[in-house]
Amino acid sequence: MNTSKTKPLPTPLDYSALSREELLERIRGRKEELNAVVLGHNYQRLEIQDVSDYLGDSLGLSQEAAETDADIIVFCGVHFMAETAKILSPEKKVLMPDLRAGCPMADFVTGEALRKLKAQYPEAVVVTYVNSTAEVKAESDLCCTSANAVQVVETIPENQPIIFVPDRNLAQYVIDQTGRNNIIPWDGYCYVHDDMVLEELEKARNDHPEALVVVHPEARQDLLDRADVVTSTSGMVRMAGEHDALIFGTEKGLVDRVKEEYPEKTLIALSGAAVCGNMKLNTLP
Repeated sequence: MNTSKTKPLPTPLDYSALSREELLERIRGRKEELNAVVLGHNYQRLEIQDVSDYLGDSLGLSQEAAETDADIIVFCGVHFMAETAKILSPEKKVLMPDLRAGCPMADFVTGEALRKLKAQYPEAVVVTYVNSTAEVKAESDLCCTSANAVQVVETIPENQPIIFVPDRNLAQYVIDQTGRNNIIPWDGYCYVHDDMVLEELEKARNDHPEALVVVHPEARQDLLDRADVVTSTSGMVRMAGEHDALIFGTEKGLVDRVKEEYPEKTLIALSGAAVCGNMKLNTLP
């Protein structure tokens, strides 16, 4: 009779005791075994970005993964991003390294709450930012990114009311850019971008007068008004390749990424406190 016991699976604590080199070797080996692709969002820790096959924003990463022949997508991001990857690659298995990684902005709205608002404005078109749950997307007419939100809204007749979910700051940016007064913003926000303050922008500008100030449209209007450029994370990455000095009004992980890519340039975080705790839950172990 075989009395041998099955060896227990390693725990997160066991992995944490391994060296970086051993972790990297195990990750590479496991990717090959499973035919997996690792997606790293711009806001991830550098150690996660270093082991990712693709880096970028949520929708772009999901689109790239859909084009691969991978059987498994490992999404180093937050819940709604993994859901987006599954929507675009229903035949693939999508995994998250840490299931605690949620998005507070996405959690501002539920499908039930959105249905109630739609009942109040039955004639309205619902435009939903990609930073939202699959349940909320399913209640929407159109989805947008921070890069194309203005263009998406401009496709809707001017006399058509719009419910814009879930980011009030992005909604206000769209209102400012389109001049429309019939957009109903949901009262949600990204705490990382909403917490950045004008004093931080002015200090960064005074310390680096040669640098352009580039701010994400999830920030408050007073910062957007003082920015040289308002653009998405993918736009910021592109600008880092085109300019020698930039101040970034976004999550610090993106700044870490471009500084590693362009160490000779002056690339500054507008706020050292702009850190998404959910994004930083993912570690090599």
